[in-house]
Amino acid sequence: MLAALFANVLYSTGFVLEKRALGKLPEVDFRRPARLLRLVLGSPLWLGGSLALASGFAAQLVVYRTLPIAAAQGIFVSGLVLLVLLSSRLLGEETTGRERYALGAILPALLMVVLSLREGADTVGGGAPAPLVLTVCLPSLALGVWLYGRAEQRSRDPRRAAPSGVGYGVAVGLLYGVSSLAVKGVSSRLSAHDPAGAVAGLLRSPYPYLLLFTGAFGLVMSQAALQRCRASLIVPVCTTVSCLFTAVLGTLTFGEALPHDPVRLTLRLAGTVLAVAVLLAMPKQDGAPQPSLGAKELTPP
Repeated sequence: MLAALFANVLYSTGFVLEKRALGKLPEVDFRRPARLLRLVLGSPLWLGGSLALASGFAAQLVVYRTLPIAAAQGIFVSGLVLLVLLSSRLLGEETTGRERYALGAILPALLMVVLSLREGADTVGGGAPAPLVLTVCLPSLALGVWLYGRAEQRSRDPRRAAPSGVGYGVAVGLLYGVSSLAVKGVSSRLSAHDPAGAVAGLLRSPYPYLLLFTGAFGLVMSQAALQRCRASLIVPVCTTVSCLFTAVLGTLTFGEALPHDPVRLTLRLAGTVLAVAVLLAMPKQDGAPQPSLGAKELTPP
């Protein structure tokens, strides 16, 4: 649990540093990945943020070896509170009352998940059949890329209000959800007794290749989205989607059973429902300024 909370600190810090660095860079475009990479790799602040995110992934390896997937995701969602605080302090982003109420539900959700844990009573899954992993992951990756393209198309339409980042967050969240399943798969194959055999087995599995794909596309897509939208909204949506995706499909894919005790089962499910409520409560677009009366009078019929 401490490793999961530490990963939250790393993730929140990394996203905020990257967002701050992107604010000082020219506009980036996911359709021009080479230019995007050239710009961000030239920013020391962005490199510090990406290092923090990479360290967060490393902490995930420890978490998935000791906690069930569903319980780990419930703790990961708690990082949204820290992310909003850092965004307010370091980026000057203001959240709406509706967003603050939604994010406030994260704390009881975290408490419910923590109370549902019992050492030695929860099953930590091992490996999963490669065909099942690909059946779950490949359609999710395709959907994430498609949703991102739709969000980009809408953001460039001058007739629409400025996007809040929900569409971007859902798309990137699906990619990070697949990445999280790949991290879980890697953690299940790590072995100190036979490192050479573990590496050989890992290379025969789909996990390293899923990580490469989600790492490359997630990097390009998340940077363009972060530059256009508030981190205090896009990252919570991305995290919520990723956590729900991993908790539900990861539990089924890796064969982890939910608690048999009715009280612990209720607590864990209630925490998940609260996380869903957070996503649904997020506004779909930022409020656009209303035209003045004079502007309305000058508008032709």
